[in-house]
Amino acid sequence: MRTLIIFAIVGFGAQLVDGALGMAYGVTSTSLLLVAGISPATASASVHLAEVGTTLVSGAAHWRFGNVDWKLVLRLGVPGAVGAFLGATALSALSTDDAAPYMSGILLALGVYILLRFSVRPPKVATARTSPHRSKFLSPLGLVAGFVDASGGGGWGPVATPALLTAGKTSPRTVIGSVDTSEFLVALAASIGFLIGLGSEVLDPWTIGGLLLGGILAAPLAAWLVTKVPAPVLGTAVGGIIVLTNTRTILKALDVGGVTLVAVYVVIVALWAAAIAVAVTKLRQTRSTEAVVEDPREAVPSSLD
Repeated sequence: MRTLIIFAIVGFGAQLVDGALGMAYGVTSTSLLLVAGISPATASASVHLAEVGTTLVSGAAHWRFGNVDWKLVLRLGVPGAVGAFLGATALSALSTDDAAPYMSGILLALGVYILLRFSVRPPKVATARTSPHRSKFLSPLGLVAGFVDASGGGGWGPVATPALLTAGKTSPRTVIGSVDTSEFLVALAASIGFLIGLGSEVLDPWTIGGLLLGGILAAPLAAWLVTKVPAPVLGTAVGGIIVLTNTRTILKALDVGGVTLVAVYVVIVALWAAAIAVAVTKLRQTRSTEAVVEDPREAVPSSLD
């Protein structure tokens, strides 16, 4: 029961972040599972099995709030499922010792990307409720994102969402809702790949059940928060957590300790705090600019002056 409660909290927090940013459920959950000592393949398998349920509920919630473009879901999700199955098969074939640094390296890179993406260069804003992108762009994107997601324990959102937001052609809520919904196909395919490669005996039902329960409880709230939470600040904060947890795993694998370990943590925390400060500053500047544009009196000098 204690395991169920702990991982329910992990799943709730991870899904809350994922629903608000369109990314980071797998990256966040897998990072915490690795810290808890669970093997890489088992961690990724547990997260993806839980995601079969959480993404289904999350997709339904996003559909309810009008955040889903179904053509985008299919064009991205089907090749993503193929990539996820291949990634799960590849990770299942690696030994635990080989897989741990590999997975933490991918998660660390994704954490750095998320941190910089939301602090230095926040996603562009568009209003279109359907995506203009075609299969020629979406199929390779889905294939790569699906493979990274399964083999690295996360990455569907961090790879797919920024690629769609960068062009600034589709509204963020539609991108996030569609990416979250298509992730159901990715999670299902990855789960099948892991069950074939690992078998079900290595999986802990309490871990999976906790992640699933927490994610399902958070999904409706996350779908609503997508239009309320300042994504730059939240994304930067989450990116820092992912960097910190996976740096710990890598340093442990390299037997780094003592003064060096402390120094690395201090540098990471300092850079993380600086990135959050940059994100907050940019957010305030953006809001100030929008306020000036909305109020013509602020932009046009009075003739009486």
